[in-house]
Amino acid sequence: MRRRDFIKVVAGSAAGYPLAGRAQQPTMPVIGFLNSASPESFAPQLAGFHQGLNEVGYVEGRNVTIEFRWAKAQYNRLPELAADLVRRQVAVIAATGGSVSATAAKSATTTIPLVFTSGGDPVRTGLVASLSRPGGNVTGVSLFTSTLAAKRLELLHELVPAAKVMAMLVNPTNPNSEADTKAVEAAAPGLGVQIVVLKASSGAEIGKAFDALHQYKVDAVLVGADPLFDNSGRDQLIVLTARHAVPAIYDFRDVAVAGGW
Repeated sequence: MRRRDFIKVVAGSAAGYPLAGRAQQPTMPVIGFLNSASPESFAPQLAGFHQGLNEVGYVEGRNVTIEFRWAKAQYNRLPELAADLVRRQVAVIAATGGSVSATAAKSATTTIPLVFTSGGDPVRTGLVASLSRPGGNVTGVSLFTSTLAAKRLELLHELVPAAKVMAMLVNPTNPNSEADTKAVEAAAPGLGVQIVVLKASSGAEIGKAFDALHQYKVDAVLVGADPLFDNSGRDQLIVLTARHAVPAIYDFRDVAVAGGW
């Protein structure tokens, strides 16, 4: 399906889904909202989502219903949450909070229009056939933040030139983590840096990962692109980097603005 045709389908679905017959009035359209994080950690983005709907004439509770499903950083819950939205027969699914949400939503349906946000390459992760022609029932926006992992390593090296050992914190359940890790490891020798890969898929594991910094004599930390680190785990990372007095670099400036090292 061409992108332009896809948008027409989404708009048509939101305007009058479902129609049981000409004699009946259209029911209020239902948007499914699938997210890997929590409402609290995703508050600014959620406000933007509502604002965008309002700008095109949709107000929650007045002329549109939104079914929210939050995984709260427990990525293994996403497939069932996505399946629940499909059973609810929503008109469209907004899969936000990274590739993990989008992948779960795509696996759950081939017919309901799906609009995603992603930090990685959607072609590489199998979300779309190509950037110009996504195909199927899927389209969306990618920030390509995860593909800049090697560049962030270079920037961290410029900021901390004396650092010889750097840790890369990744979430192993993120589909982009393996490719990002390989890119960083490939770039490290040219900078004269040794990379220690630390894995965390929960708040408790983030704490354990930082406990290992002294063991490996880590001089700086490259935080991988992942909703866990960007949203629900952000405050924890700020506290831990300060406690360990270790400089770190992130994929979004929000962490630095909030007080991250």
